[in-house]
Amino acid sequence: MPSVARGVAGAGASGLLLERAAELSTLADRLEAVERGGRGQLLLVGGEAGVGKTALVRRFCDERRQSARVLWGACDPLFTPSPLGPLLEVAEGSGGELEAVVARGAMPHAVVTALARELRAPAPTVFVLEDVHWADEATLDVLRLLARRVETVPVLVVATYRDDELDRAHPFRILMGELATSRAVGRVTLARLSPAAVAQLAEPYGVDADELYRKTAGNPFFVVEALATGAEGIPDTVRDAVLARAARLSPAAGALLEAVAVVPPRAELWLLEALAGADPAPLDECLASGMLAAEAAGVAFRHELARLAVEESLSPHRELDLHRRALAALADPPGGGLDLARLAHHAEAAGDVDAVLRFAPAAAARAASLGAYREAAAQYARALRFGDRLPIGVRAELLERRSYACYLTDQNDAAVEAIQEALECRRRLGQRLEEGDSLRWLSQILWCPGRTEESERAARGAVTLLETQPPGRQLAMAYASLARTCAAAARSEEALRWAGRAFELAERLDDTEITVEALATVGTCEPEEEEGRRKLERSLQLATRDGLAEHVGRAYVLLVATALGDRRYALAARYLQAGIDYCSDQGLERDRLYLLAYRARLQLDQGRWEEAGDAAAAVLRIPCSSISPRIEALVVLGLVRARRGDPGRWAPLDEAWALAEPTRELPRLRTAALARAEAAWLDGDREAVAEATEGVLRLAPEQNWGSLAGELAVWRRRAGLGDEPPAGGAEPYALQLAGDWAGAAEGWRQLGCPYEAALALADADAEEPLRRALEALVRLGARPAADHVARRLRELGVRRLPRRPRRATAANPAGLTARQLEVLALLADDLRNADIAARLHISEKTVDHHVSAILAKLGVHSRREAAKMGRRRREDRDLLPM
Repeated sequence: MPSVARGVAGAGASGLLLERAAELSTLADRLEAVERGGRGQLLLVGGEAGVGKTALVRRFCDERRQSARVLWGACDPLFTPSPLGPLLEVAEGSGGELEAVVARGAMPHAVVTALARELRAPAPTVFVLEDVHWADEATLDVLRLLARRVETVPVLVVATYRDDELDRAHPFRILMGELATSRAVGRVTLARLSPAAVAQLAEPYGVDADELYRKTAGNPFFVVEALATGAEGIPDTVRDAVLARAARLSPAAGALLEAVAVVPPRAELWLLEALAGADPAPLDECLASGMLAAEAAGVAFRHELARLAVEESLSPHRELDLHRRALAALADPPGGGLDLARLAHHAEAAGDVDAVLRFAPAAAARAASLGAYREAAAQYARALRFGDRLPIGVRAELLERRSYACYLTDQNDAAVEAIQEALECRRRLGQRLEEGDSLRWLSQILWCPGRTEESERAARGAVTLLETQPPGRQLAMAYASLARTCAAAARSEEALRWAGRAFELAERLDDTEITVEALATVGTCEPEEEEGRRKLERSLQLATRDGLAEHVGRAYVLLVATALGDRRYALAARYLQAGIDYCSDQGLERDRLYLLAYRARLQLDQGRWEEAGDAAAAVLRIPCSSISPRIEALVVLGLVRARRGDPGRWAPLDEAWALAEPTRELPRLRTAALARAEAAWLDGDREAVAEATEGVLRLAPEQNWGSLAGELAVWRRRAGLGDEPPAGGAEPYALQLAGDWAGAAEGWRQLGCPYEAALALADADAEEPLRRALEALVRLGARPAADHVARRLRELGVRRLPRRPRRATAANPAGLTARQLEVLALLADDLRNADIAARLHISEKTVDHHVSAILAKLGVHSRREAAKMGRRRREDRDLLPM
């Protein structure tokens, strides 16, 4: 069975067993106790199939082969196991008396006597019995007798077993009960991997970690095999393992397993009875085998991949029959309430088109009402697969609803496709108002993936078409949408004109939604900061009051964006958390993505670079088609790397520019251009600074964006490009351009931007401010900028400069994160995981995750070794923070 280490090694952290640090420490502590006192111990290591028991024990044994002898025997899954089968393997390796006794089939007590003599070798022994849930009766008797005498020999006996295959009467479960009171016997139960660990394994593969966790439930074998194959379906290794276990069931139990496989996520007992009969024996057999697990509402497969493997093994006739039975049963449940989503699923699988068209749209509407827009989009798609059976007007309505659901979940290509098809339906029906409204909606979607010319063309087309009709709600929304398009391109005056028309119609129609839309747009265009914020907050208030979820999400995005633009970080942080919580609850995935990207920017500006880099990388791992949050995250990641002097800074910055440049929209261009200018300056590349800034610098005055011209001019001046300072620059940039480095530095300090404050000090020509700049940059870990300031100081004849920051995470040579440094410091104080969790206000599982990473980065095998290294390096002031 592949170990977790295989998957992690593929991720670049060779040999790391995730979330197993506590278990490895337990094994190490037990062996150390044997070595110290000469009294043996038995450790029972349990967990479900594939959880990594073998990987854990092999890792432990491999690390100690120089100091301990390892004997290993494995039980086999035979219908009739060989007596003393695992001991034959051990005896053949050791030879002597033990081999002779086992070979002649001696009684268990004789085998234990010979085994005890063998285990009294000078060096301590690790004696592993693997998969004892399959052990024959004689082997279990040997284990029972050995456990009673284990303290008389210097051995650590490790017995692994599958706890999901032990029913109440299983011989090994009875043996465990007998051993429960022995002080020499301990237990370790391996848990599945947490979502965080699965995400760490999945990161190098670019797969959806949440979906991977859903399918595997964190089972390491399933996770590793799914990543190794890279396939969307079920890996052959997983399929073979699952079907091999299923093949050991009786025909009746196998038929019941098939029934459960076609009714995800679980089979209620009444439904199972309708599908497979009322005999309880097959269900008991499936539960005892570990294939199924009992839940409060019924029974289910332990892992989604196992369910899929069984489902895919069904013959077409058998699968069709089961789905038809499930559809009939679910349509008349004993409780009376219909599960629309399940009915739609079984209707399609049963080939019942009428039932699909009855249940799928209703299931979609239900999902949308709960904020489950991704599920709603999928249900609308299910109904539309049979759309040729629907009247054209009904089909158009379903297409529009699907487009809306796809837009909110950042599935822009699908949203565009659906609304374009709906648009054609409206044209065929001659419905001019609905056609104009579809054009307006198409415009809004097209903007997200950066198709700005098409977006504006559709927006203006909607206005032109709807102005030929009696003025109404559709025209008002078209005005508001065109205002939004202009505002996004920083054409504020034009945006305000169109918004004004929207307000006039909204007032006449008494329509809150149009007012909310136009208010948000006007709020972003207001030249007065406070007035703009008041309008955005009024938009948020009205949208919240009337339950306009999409507009609430937009208001939060714009409030955060404007607060960040104004460098009001406390305000931005307040809106950020509230917005992320709201968008998460309401299923607004696209807006949530914006907010997550803005959080990374906030952390960057405040000098929290490690958090910023991690947050940006997390955004980039999420598949998305909206380019603005991706541009923001790419820029943050590139700047973190550039400011630290880390490799790989230009790839994200170049991608950000490639996404922004075709849009020709200043807000998108600004983010990428400023980042590229800074990175080029840090590289000492004057020509690259000029190239990064010139195009945007020409556009800024054309669109009356003087503050952007000032930002660009600062980087150009630092690069030695002698431009005249532009008019209209915002503070503190205007102070820097005026040569007031002290005022600029103080301005940046008050805003909470330590890096920018240090760079402003670096514009000075005197030793004292330059020293302050250097010290601040060293604290931040800003190597290239610190090197630049150090050169300036040397040119002034200054020596004895502060040591430059080191190239490593959080300026430590092991590359530990700030949180890992905190955990290591507490390990050095001999705190347990539970104590560390309480001290740091995090979960014990998270502490275990950090400990695993620390062991790997420090190249040690136990927390004791890590603690020693932590204490030693604390004394040297080399690793732990000062």
